[in-house]
Amino acid sequence: MTPSTDETPRRARSAVLQELRSPSTLLLVLFCLLIGLPTVISLTPDQQVTVAGQHLAVGARRPSPTVSGPAQLVQIGNTELDLARLRVYGPLRPQVVLGPVQRNAAAAAALDPATRGHAHAEAVGALRSGFLRWYGWATAGLFAFTLTATAAAGCIRILGTLRRQSRVQNRPVTVVDIWQRSVGQLRGMAVVAVVVTMLAWAAAGALAYVGTVHGLRSVRSLSDLVGTYYVAPSPVGPPVHGYTGAVIGDSRASRVGGPPLANPTPDDVACVRSSDSLADEIGTLIAGPVLNLACPGASIAQGLRGSQEQGGRVLPSQVGRLEQVAGLKFVVVVIGPNDLYWSDFLRYCYGVNDCQDRLAQGEFDYRLAAFDAAYGDLLQDLNDLPDNPQIIVVASYDVFKPDANCADVRAPAGAGGLNPDNIKLLTSRNAELNEVLTAGAEKYGFDVARPKLAPLCEQSQDKLGADIQGLDGSHPFHPTGIGMVRMASAVVQVLRPVAG
Repeated sequence: MTPSTDETPRRARSAVLQELRSPSTLLLVLFCLLIGLPTVISLTPDQQVTVAGQHLAVGARRPSPTVSGPAQLVQIGNTELDLARLRVYGPLRPQVVLGPVQRNAAAAAALDPATRGHAHAEAVGALRSGFLRWYGWATAGLFAFTLTATAAAGCIRILGTLRRQSRVQNRPVTVVDIWQRSVGQLRGMAVVAVVVTMLAWAAAGALAYVGTVHGLRSVRSLSDLVGTYYVAPSPVGPPVHGYTGAVIGDSRASRVGGPPLANPTPDDVACVRSSDSLADEIGTLIAGPVLNLACPGASIAQGLRGSQEQGGRVLPSQVGRLEQVAGLKFVVVVIGPNDLYWSDFLRYCYGVNDCQDRLAQGEFDYRLAAFDAAYGDLLQDLNDLPDNPQIIVVASYDVFKPDANCADVRAPAGAGGLNPDNIKLLTSRNAELNEVLTAGAEKYGFDVARPKLAPLCEQSQDKLGADIQGLDGSHPFHPTGIGMVRMASAVVQVLRPVAG
C-alpha cells in the first residue's frame, strides 16, 4: 500500500524527532560542533583585500577553549595584537593580517584630510567584503564537512545494524534490507546534523558581528583599537645651558677616526668623538657652540631613545639628554644605517656575484618597516622638545656610483667585490632609506639636509682629498674630515638664521 501524500511528511518529521534523541545523532552533532567548527575556522584561507594601499588578509584567529576572546591584528614579522575592545563571544573571532607597510599614493591619500573620509569608507567596505567572502567559504566548508561526517556516521550505523540483525535472525541480512529500514533514520540524522551545525555556525557569525560592531562604537583612533605603547624618553642629567644647537646620531656624526678632543669627557672618549665632528664643524660655520651627543653604533632604540653600551660605559638616551638642554635653536639628526644593520647587506653584496635575491630583499623590507615605525616615535620625541628647536634630518649619502672601478670596489681580499648590479641595488636601498627619512621629516614639518659627498673611486675636483674613507681607512665608508665639512655645509644651508 502506497503511503498518502500527508503521511510522507509526517513520517519524515517523526524520523527527525526520533533522531534528536538518538545517541548516534547526538554524537555526530557534537563531533561537527567540537571538531568541525574549529577545523573549518583554522583551514579556511584568509581573503586578500587592499586598504589604503596596504595588503591585508581577513579571516579568523584559531579558536581557543574559552567562552569569549578578542579579535586580533597580526603584523607580519612583527607582532600579534589582541584587540581588547573587540571582544567576541563564541568560537569565531575575526583576525586581520597586515603585511609590511607600503608607501604609495593610496596610503598618502588615506592620511590626507581632504580624502580621509572617503578612504575610511572604502576601508570599512573592503574589510566587510573580505570577511563576508571568508565567511561564505567557511560556510561551504562546514556544510561539506557536516555532510561528509554524516555519510561516514551513516555507513557505520548501517554496518552496526546489519551485524545486529544478522545475529538476531540467524540468517544473512542484505544491505538493501537494512537500507530500506534505515533510510528514514539516516535522512533524519542528516537533517538534524546539518540544521543544528549550520544554526550554530550562523549564531557564531552573528555573535562575531555583534561583538565587532559593539566594540568599534567606542573606537575613535588607532590607539583606542590596539592600545598605545609610545613612551617618551625621560629627561636625563642636570639642566644644560649655553648651546645654540645639538647633534644626535651615529658614528657618521661623531666622526670616528678624526683627531681627538683636547679635553674629552668620559662620554666623549667612549664615543671616540673627534674635534672635527659634525657638531664642531657646524659650530665653526655658524660661530656658535653645538653640543655633540652622537655615538658610534647608535640606533633609535639603543642610543637615541634608549641607553647604549659603548666603550665600557652605559650612555644615557641622547633624546633624554636633549630634553635637559635649555635654549636650543636647532637639533641635527643623523640616523638610519645602524637600525637597518647596513653592514650586513654591504658584506653580502661584496661576497656574492648577485645579492638581489628575494630572501635578502625581504629582510631589507622587514628592517626598513621596523625602522619606519621606530623613526615615527623619534620624530614625536623631537617634536615635543622644549623651546621648539628647528629639527634637521640628514639624509644618507651614496658611497659608490654604479660604474665605480677601483681597489675599494674589488677588495676586501677573499671577497668577490662589488659589480655594477650590486652597487645599483645598494644605491636603490639607500634611496629607500632616504625616502623614509624625508617622508617622516616632512610629515612633522622638519627640514632635510642632503649632503653631496664625492663617492669613492672618484677624483676630488677641488683637490682637497676624499670625502669618504676607503677600505684602507680606519673606518671605511665614514666621512673624512673634508666629508664632514661638506655635511656641515649641507646642514647650515637649511638652517634658519639664529638670533643672537
